[in-house]
Amino acid sequence: MTSDNDRRSGLFARLRGRPVARSRGRRRLGAAVRLVAALMLAGGAYTLLAPSASAQDNPPLSSAAADGKALFDVSCVTCHGRNAQGVEGRGPSLIGVGAASVEFQVSTGRMPMARQEAQAARKPKVYTADEIDQLAAYIQELGGGPVVPAGDNLHADGNVAIGGELYRINCSQCHAFSGGGGALSSGKYAPSLAPATDRQIYAAMLSGPQNMPVFGDNQITPEQKADIIAYIQQGLKHDGDPGGLFNLGRYGPSTEGVAIFLFGIVALVFATLWIAGKS
Repeated sequence: MTSDNDRRSGLFARLRGRPVARSRGRRRLGAAVRLVAALMLAGGAYTLLAPSASAQDNPPLSSAAADGKALFDVSCVTCHGRNAQGVEGRGPSLIGVGAASVEFQVSTGRMPMARQEAQAARKPKVYTADEIDQLAAYIQELGGGPVVPAGDNLHADGNVAIGGELYRINCSQCHAFSGGGGALSSGKYAPSLAPATDRQIYAAMLSGPQNMPVFGDNQITPEQKADIIAYIQQGLKHDGDPGGLFNLGRYGPSTEGVAIFLFGIVALVFATLWIAGKS
């Protein structure tokens, strides 16, 4: 009797356990199916969205920038590398320098550079104004950066008096009070501002070529830049020479005073010797 009861209880236990095992298996199978479906859904979404994201990150070049890229690939790629990422020992990366740097370097003839020197000298430009705009557009669309405002006259609203004060504080240490430039260390120098246009001066302040520091809009505002350009173009170039009658270096009347003193002393010495010889 006891053995029959035991067998019955064991049979009932086995019968009761089967639905439990089946329900657990179904749950596990359902979870696996849901996981696979979720992974397939995520992969499909990524496949659909990834091309559009890359297209947004690398938009097609404008017509001007495409023409600039063609010029770049012919004349600039040797030193600055493909996609303007730079070549070690030849030329720096141009990513982020902006159209302002291209406009300054190319419009002043400093680029393209014939050979590596302590400093790129100003020389006749190689490219036309349209070609310079195309190169600038390519570099701008490639990596962004500062841009010179539109127009050729950028000092129309500038204040010459304020510009003179700003120039003496920020520029005269290198370019001299007269704008004639001066020597720096290691064979470098601050160039004369005499041939510089409004756009070149503005681009130089934005890009900081060679040893020149960058004067961004948070350091010198666009209005102050216009004041400085007004002082250079009107106060230094078009006003009367501070050197006086003979314009000896444009450093002020002291230059003429020293010259007159030296010539006067020499003349007096020769006159004295001549009189002594006659007597």
